[in-house]
Amino acid sequence: MRAAVLRAFKQPLEWQEVATPSPEPDEVLVQVMACGIDGTDLKLLDGFGYTPDLPFVMGHEVAGIVTEAGYRVTGFEEGDRVIAYNFTTCGDCLPCRTYREQICVNMGGVLGAKDRHGGYAEFVAIPGRQLVHAPELVSWPDSAVCCDAGMTAFHAIDRSGLRVGETVLIVGVGGVGSIAVQLAKAAGARVLAVELSEAKREWARQLGADELLDPEENDLAVEVRALTKGEGVDCVIDIVGHTETMGVGIESLRNGGRLVIVGYTPDHYPVEGKYLAQNELEIIGTRAGRKQDLIEVSRLMASGKIRSIVTQTFPMENANEALAVLRSGENLGRIVLLTPAGLRAVDTT
Repeated sequence: MRAAVLRAFKQPLEWQEVATPSPEPDEVLVQVMACGIDGTDLKLLDGFGYTPDLPFVMGHEVAGIVTEAGYRVTGFEEGDRVIAYNFTTCGDCLPCRTYREQICVNMGGVLGAKDRHGGYAEFVAIPGRQLVHAPELVSWPDSAVCCDAGMTAFHAIDRSGLRVGETVLIVGVGGVGSIAVQLAKAAGARVLAVELSEAKREWARQLGADELLDPEENDLAVEVRALTKGEGVDCVIDIVGHTETMGVGIESLRNGGRLVIVGYTPDHYPVEGKYLAQNELEIIGTRAGRKQDLIEVSRLMASGKIRSIVTQTFPMENANEALAVLRSGENLGRIVLLTPAGLRAVDTT
């Protein structure tokens, strides 16, 4: 098979022939049709965050077709459309037993990020327990996006406890933010969206944002107060995760408000304990999502309650070009790579 292989950090991927994986008894061999790309992939390329042993095949937003299943696998057979849950979890620790498997203390690997080769390839072997049936009504590119952007946004909104009638500030309307805006509107919230570029602010409006904020034009916290009659927002969902955005988030909250941090960076933010305590503010971390979150967001995509955020597709052999566009920050929504089989399938639909 062919794959886009990471052989050295901070160097282009190499599209080349590699051995097709043979599934273990508890694994399924999936013919990849589509694989989304995102900021995690850029961090991997740069050697930040996950630093897998090289050579390595990235790609954690995988959608494809089952071609072979190990004898211990149940519930999946040849020809099934599937999407992949990223995390290889133990199933026994307290988080796993309390349906918080994305923070498993014995994490066995992360598809396309750590210890498990991912979907920048024509085939990938995935544990059967990490697979979810992909709805027939959802395209291959949109199915792939569910695996991270969709799941992460769904989990962040769930962690936020967002309620009907509340106002939420969403900082960053990239892939995750594009779905978070839609989910927040579906939850009955008023959505304020922050983005640097005019094109992304207009994109946020198309997705349902009620107010658009330019961080370079005004003091964001002051503008948020003006838009909320001086009270501040009920919730901030920070998908950027920088010191500056976290600071603005804290300053934009009403008394009793919640700051949900999605984006992970090396940044730190020293919050004043007195301000945090006396205003009863909550700071909530959120990591990716649970397998059930993936199931739920794929159902919402199939029902049409979430619109597609895929704005560009590239042949997988052009992965470096796609990653360069992503790094430029100019793309809207999500970029998805298509394998040769995926390209043929999309061309016939």
